[in-house]
Amino acid sequence: MLTQQDIDEIDKLITEKLDEKTKLLPTKDDFFTKMDEVMGELKAIREEHALQGNTISNHTDQLEKQERQIEHLQHHTAHPPGTSVLA
Repeated sequence: MLTQQDIDEIDKLITEKLDEKTKLLPTKDDFFTKMDEVMGELKAIREEHALQGNTISNHTDQLEKQERQIEHLQHHTAHPPGTSVLA
């Protein structure tokens, strides 16, 4: 049967082992501070991604408009599609 001294010794040993295993883990405040930084960066990346997506969409729209204008000009000139106006 375990004595109180045995129980105290086991408790001490468990506490020491847990402290040793968890000493490299961040505190709760450290963890949440770092998570706030990471989430701020993630938000900035998402906003930048949305802006870039909009820019790409605008460029695509401009290219499509220019392609329609080129086709219209080629249709009304003597230069069929695929031929160069500069040649």
